[in-house]
Amino acid sequence: MFGMSLPDSDQLQGTLVDFALIELIRQHRLSFQPLWTVDSWAKLMIWLALNCGLSSDKDNFEHFAQSLGERITTRLRRSFFERELADLELHVLADPADAQVLVLSQAPQDPSVLAPERLTRALERIDLLELVSADRSRWQALDGVVAIPWKRSESP
Repeated sequence: MFGMSLPDSDQLQGTLVDFALIELIRQHRLSFQPLWTVDSWAKLMIWLALNCGLSSDKDNFEHFAQSLGERITTRLRRSFFERELADLELHVLADPADAQVLVLSQAPQDPSVLAPERLTRALERIDLLELVSADRSRWQALDGVVAIPWKRSESP
């Protein structure tokens, strides 16, 4: 490691805390039902606040959210609503605040990765199939990504 400077203690501590938070979310995100909802995200945030020793009143929850800041909250939320399906070579981003679910190919050189049957299998595996549009004509194929509208955004 000649010529390379070592990270300082604050940088290492920040990296460790970031890693620990993301792993905590990945290990517990299925506990907060119903999945793929704003309610599940709110339940996670309440759980985190309570485990940080805050009481369960509105002011404490608001203080907790403000203390995290936008950058950390965005990173936690993205981790909460994403799934990586390595065996299918897919990465799913399904934040209910967005208009559509994004399914990204991890093998963009292989168009079969984004075949509708494979996408359906992936969505079913992560309990998302019933929440997105079943009308495949509404699924928008982009370069290495398929955008699938949430069912709630469909017209009756």
